[in-house]
Amino acid sequence: MSRGNVKSSDSPESRGRAPRVSVDVDRVLISREQIAERIRELGAEIARDLDQLGPGAEIVLVPILTGSIIFVADLIRELPQKMRLDVVTVSSYPGKATSSQGVTLSGMLPEHVAGKHVLIVDDILDSGKTIRMIREELMKRKPLSVRACVLLRKQIDSAMQTSCEYVGFDIPDEFVVGYGLDYDHYYRNLPEVGCLRREAL
Repeated sequence: MSRGNVKSSDSPESRGRAPRVSVDVDRVLISREQIAERIRELGAEIARDLDQLGPGAEIVLVPILTGSIIFVADLIRELPQKMRLDVVTVSSYPGKATSSQGVTLSGMLPEHVAGKHVLIVDDILDSGKTIRMIREELMKRKPLSVRACVLLRKQIDSAMQTSCEYVGFDIPDEFVVGYGLDYDHYYRNLPEVGCLRREAL
């Protein structure tokens, strides 16, 4: 099934159910039900591709923290293959920034990926700098392959032109929070993806 193209809407209300969101959220962009369904689809697609790597293929997932923490927790439960999890921490939206301020890597990238298949997992693709930097650095460590998976991709040139093998949802160019995404370190715990009210920014 193809990825979701999301337009700003209040779809949870149309289902007759009030969304569980903070009072600071203006509207829900992607409901928890949509997220759960899409992750099941992504998991099935990724699992099929990993099966094609052959028996004994070594797989390493590299989640980019902190934004992808909830996404990867749900995604790996849809992947039956034996795999390792090696997280990296990257900051590109420090504090109250609502646009990328450049990529800052905290800590080390996984060293033991030579001869293995690597899947980068991130929350959102917008400037593309994070995915490109992590992919380039991992390639220097001689893996057999490097692929990327993001929950959200903004419909802007920088994102659409960045190589990414698995995309959950294409979304408008809006600042979003929830399901792991934050603003000033808040809102990660919201179960939906939503847009903040202007007064909250």
